[in-house]
Amino acid sequence: MAAVRAPWCALRSGVPEVNTLSVQMQKEMSEVMEEVWANKDVESAVLISSKPGCFIAGADINMIQACTNIEEVTLLSQEGQKMFEKIEKSPKPIVRPSTVPASAEGLRIATKSKKTVLGTPEVMLGLLPGAGGTQRLPKMVGLPSAFDMMLTGRNIRADKAKKMGLVHQLSPEERTVEYLEEVAIECARGIVQDYIMSYPMVRNQIYKTVHSKVMKQSKGLYPAPLKIIDNFGQLARTTESQALIGLYHGQVICKKNRFGTPQRPVKLDTKTKKRNITSFERDATMSNLTGQLDYSGFEKADMVIEAVFEDINIKHKVLKEVEAVISPHCIYASNTSALPIKDIAAASKRPDKLLEIITTDKTSKDTTASAVAVGLKQGKVIIVVGDGPGFYTTRCLGPMLGEAVRVLQEGVGPKKLDQLTTSFGFPVGTATLADEVGIDVAAHVAEDLGKAFGSRFGGGNVEGLKTKEVNTEIDEIMEKYRLTPNPAVSSDSDVQYRLVSRFVNEAVMCLQEGILSSPVEGDIGAVFGLGFPPCLGGPFRFVDTFGADKLVEKMRRYEAVYGNHFTPCQLLLDHAKDSSKKFHK
Repeated sequence: MAAVRAPWCALRSGVPEVNTLSVQMQKEMSEVMEEVWANKDVESAVLISSKPGCFIAGADINMIQACTNIEEVTLLSQEGQKMFEKIEKSPKPIVRPSTVPASAEGLRIATKSKKTVLGTPEVMLGLLPGAGGTQRLPKMVGLPSAFDMMLTGRNIRADKAKKMGLVHQLSPEERTVEYLEEVAIECARGIVQDYIMSYPMVRNQIYKTVHSKVMKQSKGLYPAPLKIIDNFGQLARTTESQALIGLYHGQVICKKNRFGTPQRPVKLDTKTKKRNITSFERDATMSNLTGQLDYSGFEKADMVIEAVFEDINIKHKVLKEVEAVISPHCIYASNTSALPIKDIAAASKRPDKLLEIITTDKTSKDTTASAVAVGLKQGKVIIVVGDGPGFYTTRCLGPMLGEAVRVLQEGVGPKKLDQLTTSFGFPVGTATLADEVGIDVAAHVAEDLGKAFGSRFGGGNVEGLKTKEVNTEIDEIMEKYRLTPNPAVSSDSDVQYRLVSRFVNEAVMCLQEGILSSPVEGDIGAVFGLGFPPCLGGPFRFVDTFGADKLVEKMRRYEAVYGNHFTPCQLLLDHAKDSSKKFHK
């Protein structure tokens, strides 16, 4: 792991890409530090990383997930704290430079590189800095700044970190591996800060302000921020933490191109974002972008993205026109909300090159690989799903919006509907979402899905959505389409589960029918594409946690009132009958 070369020590680990605080790493670190302290020729040490682009990425998530009980997690935290306490109390100066991403457990010196970021990302996984970060960080940057970092998980750039007191010194990139002498410590800040914080009134006011801010932003659905404020709790075994960690692993999976490398490499300009070119150079390049009313120059294109109105005849017309001029290798990608790709491809002379990262049995692997590569170059999280009406995300959203219309017709106001969905964990209320999607678009898609799936996709009367005066005459419109609610299924909780169960049931059915290749992609698509509550981890994680049997029980109650809109799909029934069946191991 490390080699002592007086006067510095090189930190290395067996992890292929990043350094994480694993049990093995902690053990080896302790052994190396003992060697440093025992070596009389070493007067001080510098911990460096041999991993390009990473100093410390934080705790090993797999190590935490492997724990079977709270006591094991607590022991891991305590061992991590002991290791850093040894470094903190070292009889010899220990300098820790960081060149790029680093967690709170590995902060002191940073390079001036624009790539260098520091932070406490644990809250994004439903955790908190468990190796002493919650105690050391306030002493370094002050309580308000420490809370801001720990409660948001935001990254801090090197220059700002220096101003905050997060690092003592900024080192030129070219001097990163050199021995760094001593770090100037700003004692005055610490002395004044400790003096101010010694007053209970000041401390209590800060805690009160931060608690109020956390509740407003998280609505109490995420326990980690509150635990950070209060104390180190039992976060690693919470369902919220498991959900957020699952999403983290899912993103890692979806950021890889499982279809391989495309035959023609994808080249997108990302230099401006990375500040490798000036804004003038960017504008000069963008000036080459032109608008036109014909297809001249299309023969040179490697990919054409069509985004005309959701009308099959218009899409067929444009497809035929474009295919008449593009080269054989050019990929034609269609942007559609509900029309099946195979129906659009019916007018194509070469359907193997047509997709919306929705694949048919005729889509070539290279076409899929190219589309995924373009998305990854754009920094997107990609899921690839099978073809069918509504595909995955639109198909899940359709029944939920249909149910929302029925809820409105039953007398629940738009603001109340929004409050019920956001309090369940959705970032945007359902009524607001319908507005943002576009009421005319939502009604059009609802009709298409209704034709494809029949009465099962029913709900409220979409004619009410088509009325353009919905914003100014909502009461009059809803009165026209008024439904009498059934008290047995109309409580606030029932309304929430009516909406969510239809979403989840459709997601599970997509997996059952092969539209989805895995529950992981289903969870990622629902959370990052539709705003399904991250604290629940996605529809499949929700079924595992909530219990398929409990969900089916609720749906049967609603089915008795509303019919097949709430009939559970077979895969969900299978999981309800056998509690050992889980979508996630």
